[in-house]
Amino acid sequence: MAVFSFLLLSACTSMPMQHEQLELSDYQAIELRDTPFFPQDEYQCGPAALATVLQVSGVSSADPDGLREQIYIPDRRGSLQAELLAASRRADRIPYVLEPQFDALLTELYAGNPVLVLQNLALARWPQWHYAVVIGFNPESGTVILRSGTNEREELSLRYFEYTWRLSDYWAMVVAPEGITPATAEPLRYFAAVAAVEQQERWQAAKKGYTAAAITWPHDATSAMGLGNIAYQQQQFALAEEHYYRATELEPEQPAAFFNLAWALWRQNKQAEALLAAEYAQGLAPEHPLYGDAVERLQQAQ
Repeated sequence: MAVFSFLLLSACTSMPMQHEQLELSDYQAIELRDTPFFPQDEYQCGPAALATVLQVSGVSSADPDGLREQIYIPDRRGSLQAELLAASRRADRIPYVLEPQFDALLTELYAGNPVLVLQNLALARWPQWHYAVVIGFNPESGTVILRSGTNEREELSLRYFEYTWRLSDYWAMVVAPEGITPATAEPLRYFAAVAAVEQQERWQAAKKGYTAAAITWPHDATSAMGLGNIAYQQQQFALAEEHYYRATELEPEQPAAFFNLAWALWRQNKQAEALLAAEYAQGLAPEHPLYGDAVERLQQAQ
């Protein structure tokens, strides 16, 4: 074991580490002590780690036993990242994969969000994958605190933790409570996360995701478009019209907003208004394969 630890530390010293770029004096010690703990049996780290962050997000029914059936793959003796993301969506939450940056992890931590991370506790060539949940950081001692395995409070040095995390390409995710965007959320990545929930027809979760995004990025039309699309799918055409109108106000040069608005109006038998919106979409993108013949499409529908 001592030889193995020496090999790990030797490998660390040969490559620059992200934590070395941090100004530790800018940070204060933090520990999310109320984070639940589920002792992880062998190969069950995925369900236990996911249950931890789901419970913090407000899914009180989340537990490792129930999640094991959803995400544990016996042949692999573990769980894949895609399975954790899918199970989070089934719990009506919006999982968000962080940028592969150490400061992104710390930003979420200071926002009160425990961070689920994937580690490789062995070597790149012979990996030993492990999920854990980061709940604390102590800049004075240079340590990270985790809920990990059977350890309710495992402290690892910054260097050793980052080495194990880097071998997974710094993969990490958070699950924010309903109606809240993660602290490090960026529009493109976040809207992709909400869209994945929407594609599963989890309408309420998707609506809450778009509504939260509208608060965070009030001048971005994507939330209005997303809410309009959900309303349209549920045949609430008057509500869809309202959201699409909002999208056209926020981004008047976006042909998709006018195209979708035209169809929401058409479904309500507002043909004159629908044709006007279609003409506008067509004028904004005359060469587009969809919007370029928006008027003809409506007329064919008639």
